[in-house]
Amino acid sequence: MDDLLLDLVLAIAHHFLAFLLAALIAVELALVRPGLGTVDLARLGRVDSAYGGVAMLLILVGIGRVVWGLKGWEYYVYYPVFWMKMAAFVAIGLLSIGPTRHIVAWRRAGLATVPDAEVSRLRGWLKAEAAFLALVLVFAASMARGVGY
Repeated sequence: MDDLLLDLVLAIAHHFLAFLLAALIAVELALVRPGLGTVDLARLGRVDSAYGGVAMLLILVGIGRVVWGLKGWEYYVYYPVFWMKMAAFVAIGLLSIGPTRHIVAWRRAGLATVPDAEVSRLRGWLKAEAAFLALVLVFAASMARGVGY
């Protein structure tokens, strides 16, 4: 595969995965609501697992873009906006640990209904993830235009 085609494929995959990640956060927010019960909790577990898988694929494709992309690794490592984007993505990863642990614990406990206070707390974590994802998209758009380089 020539370099231009590889760069295109990596860019398409990267964008697709980023928007899929955003969609999965939106689905989690839709499922996590007062009255969260067994059926939606099972769905939430599957969505959260998919979210983790998509995040890992996004990281791998992102590394591929840095290593094999046309801009070259030097473009990224010396670009402060890239590191701000990475910091925001790491924040998302760290914020996602709590919700995942709660979802797993609730499913193992076989809760018929999750207490509304816990649902509210989980929604706060998910909203924070969404806010940091918005930052990632702002930094990505800035990078695409060379802002801060």
